[in-house]
Amino acid sequence: MFIIKKIYELVKRIIISVFLLYSFNLVMSPLEIIIPINAITVLGITILGFPALLSFLIILLFIY
Repeated sequence: MFIIKKIYELVKRIIISVFLLYSFNLVMSPLEIIIPINAITVLGITILGFPALLSFLIILLFIY
């Protein structure tokens, strides 16, 4: 039962991470700032949360 609860929480965090990235891309698309939705970005946001999104944004701005 404990394992199922942990898996449920992990899947929930992954889904929230994908929606967070998608909504960020929708809001920032007029400024042409888009963070790709791939395994690395979703995994980073799943593990680290919102600060990972900000760090991906900072990395993107420094590269371009």
